[in-house]
Amino acid sequence: MDEIRREREEMHKELNGKGERPDGSLQITRRTFLHRSIVGGVGSAATFGFFPMVNTLDLALGQAAPFRFAWISDNHLYPKEVNTRFVDQTVRAIKEVQAMNPPVDFLMHGGDLAQLCNPVELDLGNELLKEVKVKKYFIPGEHDWYLDMGAKWTKLFGPSNWTFDHKGVRFIGLDTVSRGPDYWTAKKMTPQERMGHMATLDGSVAGAWAGVGRDQLDWMQKVLSSWDKSKPVVVFSHNPLYEYYPPWNFWVRDWREVNEVLRPYSNVTNIHGHVHQVLYNEIGKLRSIGMLATSWPWPYAPEGVPALTTCMTRTDPGDPFDGRGWGRISVGGGKVDAEYMMWRKDVLGIANVDSACGDNGNQVLTPRMADKEWPFYGGYK
Repeated sequence: MDEIRREREEMHKELNGKGERPDGSLQITRRTFLHRSIVGGVGSAATFGFFPMVNTLDLALGQAAPFRFAWISDNHLYPKEVNTRFVDQTVRAIKEVQAMNPPVDFLMHGGDLAQLCNPVELDLGNELLKEVKVKKYFIPGEHDWYLDMGAKWTKLFGPSNWTFDHKGVRFIGLDTVSRGPDYWTAKKMTPQERMGHMATLDGSVAGAWAGVGRDQLDWMQKVLSSWDKSKPVVVFSHNPLYEYYPPWNFWVRDWREVNEVLRPYSNVTNIHGHVHQVLYNEIGKLRSIGMLATSWPWPYAPEGVPALTTCMTRTDPGDPFDGRGWGRISVGGGKVDAEYMMWRKDVLGIANVDSACGDNGNQVLTPRMADKEWPFYGGYK
């Protein structure tokens, strides 16, 4: 056994405990469907005739009264005069949510509404989302925050973390983006320069900015203290709550502490954005589902792709925008069904069971990447 695998197994043994997994009734099935969009582009809600199904993940989540909600995130809107493509794609997602029958109980927006935190971008996104006539909840993405440190976003959408109960499920919205270590003051960056660095994928300047923070960890523990440990909990976050790929901030740097807070609860699902791709992961009792973006799909990380990940099927590998969409989540009957509403041309999307990305060379397990790459790992506030 090589050293990397040995260290990873030791880390999982320490974190997960003996035989610790999500709720014992968990079942994962991969169903393949034909998706056929009758009309292209954005049209009226009445004209949408589509079969919006790709590799549904069925997750046991305890009994709850059945309901559905929709997830839209990672729109990355520019002002209309700069880019209309992302605006059109956001409008399409909104119309498809509006066309759902029966309607969803609420809409969850998972962050990165804007591209550069421009007030024009945030106002535009807010106006577009007003078309959805159901209750809406919001958490921020880094693209919504680092021009003015969240001032405009908070004015539009309120507190960046919150909790509510709905039909037997406790929902928690976490802010995973606002606690980046202050690297910009010493470098005398302007707000625009800071935002520009935060808008990059590789994190070479901004470093390990993604985190929950001690204050939210304590708050989350308090929020859950009154909740029965067997009842379902759904945690919304922009970033994944596990170490997927730190160089792209596809994680939160205090994911171990998050896992410790959630460990006593047997039915916990994290639904997150940020990765712009189809993801599924388990760590201990926590299961995580990555959702699609309406803007563009990110590639899978060059290493560390979770073993249960189902890769996006693309119609045209040469089209960098082929593999976008939104999601709808059904809760009830002991399950959470997360359906990827992926936009594409006529295609039969095939994914082998547990195939990950169909490339064993892509499944490199690297222990504690953060400890190697980020010298201030763990230094969150």
